[in-house]
Amino acid sequence: MVSFSRIVSGCVAAALLSAAGPSLAHHSFPATYYIDKSVTIKGKVVQFMFRNPHSMIIVLAPGPDGKDTRYAVEWAAAGALAKDGQASRESLKPGDVVVITGAPGRQETDHKIRLNQIERPADGWKWGGSFE
Repeated sequence: MVSFSRIVSGCVAAALLSAAGPSLAHHSFPATYYIDKSVTIKGKVVQFMFRNPHSMIIVLAPGPDGKDTRYAVEWAAAGALAKDGQASRESLKPGDVVVITGAPGRQETDHKIRLNQIERPADGWKWGGSFE
C-alpha cells in the first residue's frame, strides 16, 4: 500500500522537475555571442517582436559583402523594457531606419546580434542599457 506522504513526495518531485525545464532551456549569452566584441549595423526594421523572454528585431542591412543581409537582433525582455518605460510594442515599425550596436553571434552565418544600443536617427529615439 502506498502512503500519503509518498504520493505527496512524488507530486512535489514532479513539480520541481517540470519547473526546471524552462530554466535549463535558456541559453548562455557567452556561448551564443562574442560578448567581448562589438558590431554596428545600420538598416531597416523588417519585424519587431516585443515579447518575453527576449524581444527580437529583424533588420535588413548591408552585410560584410555589401549585400542586404537579414539580421536577427536579440534585445531585452518586453516586461523589463515596458516596466522602465524605455520601449513598447509601438517603439519600432517596419521601415524604421535604425543603427544597432551589439555583440556579434559566434556563428557568423547566423547573422545574430545581442543588442547593446539602438538609435533611430529620424527622431533621435535611443536605448542603451542593461540587457536583462
